[in-house]
Amino acid sequence: MPAESLRLSARSDDGRSFIVANAAGSAFVAGSLIVIVSDRHRQLALVEDRSETTPVRLRGRLIGELTEEGMNTRASHTFEHGLVEAADVATVETLHETTGAMLEVGVGLTQPGGPARLLPQRFNRHTFWCGQSGSGKTYALGVVLEQLIAHTALPVVIFDPNSDFVRLGELHPDATGPTAKALRERDIRVLRPHGEPGARLRARFLGLPLSSKAAILQIDPIADREEFNELIHLRSIIESGELFDVLPQLLAGENAAQRRLAERVENLGLLDWEVWARQEPAVTEIVGERPDVTVLDLGGFSTPEQQLVVALSLLDSLWERREERRPVLLVIDEAHNLASPRLDSPIAVAVRERLIQIAAEGRKFGLWLLLSTQRPAKVHPGIISQCDNLALMKMTSPADLEELGTYFGYAPAALLERSPWFRQGEALFAGGFVPAPALVKVHTRLTREGGSDVRVPMR
Repeated sequence: MPAESLRLSARSDDGRSFIVANAAGSAFVAGSLIVIVSDRHRQLALVEDRSETTPVRLRGRLIGELTEEGMNTRASHTFEHGLVEAADVATVETLHETTGAMLEVGVGLTQPGGPARLLPQRFNRHTFWCGQSGSGKTYALGVVLEQLIAHTALPVVIFDPNSDFVRLGELHPDATGPTAKALRERDIRVLRPHGEPGARLRARFLGLPLSSKAAILQIDPIADREEFNELIHLRSIIESGELFDVLPQLLAGENAAQRRLAERVENLGLLDWEVWARQEPAVTEIVGERPDVTVLDLGGFSTPEQQLVVALSLLDSLWERREERRPVLLVIDEAHNLASPRLDSPIAVAVRERLIQIAAEGRKFGLWLLLSTQRPAKVHPGIISQCDNLALMKMTSPADLEELGTYFGYAPAALLERSPWFRQGEALFAGGFVPAPALVKVHTRLTREGGSDVRVPMR
């Protein structure tokens, strides 16, 4: 038994948490895994806080009971005196096997180290991923997505405004192993505004619900109640074809309402938008084929409104078909582009409201979100509050960290406070998709990055 275990004595009054009243001289810090041995039980525990007052105290949670057969994460016990031992890598492996943590994304930064793994089955909860510029947020997200794509059958749709994931199907030549082999076999499609025929990123006006058509036409049902009412009565015409097909009929109509609607289409320049599918497949149709991955390269459009049209079209379609309960993970990079509380255009509001609805109700239908952003304040609180998984990279803003602590109470405060000192590629994982909150150094990617920082030219 390690000498340190003879010095440290732990107590648990509730069978869920523990305290070490005097941890002077101990090297255990927040994030360390330990084993507490009492008369009848050996239990794995996580140190969540280390006070530096005198005497030094350790506090944390009990994870589960260690048995000869493995680990029981549903059992934990009270004890008066428990001797504290350092957990070893083999014990962590037992924890991973017990919980089904199989997606290896990096290595642990706190004792005892070893592989860091996530639980694939717990991506059936919404995930919030954040880190300031330069933290390695997008790169690290790519590592996790590689694991999900390679080792699950969960279809992934990536809303990619900066073309960071467009090369997700291209592996480095030296990439080897089971993950690399699996990635080479996956159906990964990249849809671009100016892609090859059949792989262009397009939406179909005809397929949108009435409320979304009104948002694109900037017709508010209250402020523009007369025009919206006319739109309702023109529904049969609007749903009979695409804008290109319908516009001549509206212009030639004897009804003044039809002509006003045609003028609105022309004044907004909607026919000049390249986003419309015409004779090509729409994004809803391609995603409906359920490839393993669909990357939506949103950044290539000439206007932000067209990005929003694509997002709204797909989100509306998935919600309309939610009763089919066909799981899909919606990865929204730079989520403030679609989910900011500050967006106020009709179509932006429509996208955000649909995301809020999916965040609140989509989980039971298999519509799961993973939102990535630089700042939590940039994402609507109605979405963040529904996230059960957290990935936090370097974050130096005290206000942002305080806000995260409010939303993600399952993340130990002492680990959140480490965030300002994270190096690039380091992260805190907490929530249901990790066996226990963990500080992790993320692995190197197997696939190529689509975007990277521009270097300063040197002489």
